[in-house]
Amino acid sequence: MDISIVIPLYNEVESLPELTQWINTVMEVNKFTYEIIMVDDGSNDGSWELIQNLHESSPVVKGIKFRRNYGKSAALNTGFEAAQGDVVITMDADMQDSPDEVPELYRKITEEKYDLVSGWKAKRYDPLSKTIPTKLYNAATRKMSGIHNLHDFNCGLKAYRKEVVKNIEVYGEMHRYIPVIAKWAGFVKIGEQIVEHRPRKYGKTKFGMSRFITGLLDLLSIFFVGKFGKRPMHFFGSMGVLSFFIGTVITIWMIVDKLIAISKGVHYRDVTSQPLFYLALVAVILGSQLFLTGFVAELVSRSSSERNKYLIEETLK
Repeated sequence: MDISIVIPLYNEVESLPELTQWINTVMEVNKFTYEIIMVDDGSNDGSWELIQNLHESSPVVKGIKFRRNYGKSAALNTGFEAAQGDVVITMDADMQDSPDEVPELYRKITEEKYDLVSGWKAKRYDPLSKTIPTKLYNAATRKMSGIHNLHDFNCGLKAYRKEVVKNIEVYGEMHRYIPVIAKWAGFVKIGEQIVEHRPRKYGKTKFGMSRFITGLLDLLSIFFVGKFGKRPMHFFGSMGVLSFFIGTVITIWMIVDKLIAISKGVHYRDVTSQPLFYLALVAVILGSQLFLTGFVAELVSRSSSERNKYLIEETLK
């Protein structure tokens, strides 16, 4: 099979018939073999009943229904597990992503050998309250991830080699940072394609302002897990040693300074009455706690069933 199109959705009953027809037209014109996997994330507007009808009229339409709303990341991860195509395309169900972009995305994966190609909606139809924070998050993500050639990490329209989606896990709200997850997994050939951003035709957006807070937390989480997931002691231990060292140096300096003052007969304040004493005390305690945190995290990591799970690209026998 050439292409699997994964569509996560929540209460998008109005747009599904038109979107499905559009996808079918594009696929048939280009003579692709394909499947459309619709993951219903707990809709309550009749979306699942419509998906059942679409499946009966066209077997290429397949459906997965969650009992409740788990979020876009869960829907994508489940869709990735079910996908059988050599190239996996993701798009939103709200008609803001154009299926006409699929042939070029497919070509970039199959001919230019990209692992992942992310869409970039250079011209957007969103208010400033959404576009400005999005630009800031994308800039921060580029800086922290080292993926400098992507302008929009959160674009729903993406293409993947099958090996990518079968070897990454998307959870929480990590769908915003799939390119980062793929890079940490070793899929480093990541490209971008300018795509059309269409005005929303049906329904309303399902994401509120809270996503900007959770987005920052998820970015920090994915950065830490990707860099230190298998060696947490390197992170916590180094910070703990540094903090403990600073506290120890301050303590030694205060003791030496007091001994010198006593030897010269100069009045010297009690150590406990000096702010530096408490700064040193906090640094020593914090350093000890960070070191112990790293030690415990290392024990947890060693007990993980995936502690020695590595992605192998090729084997010669």
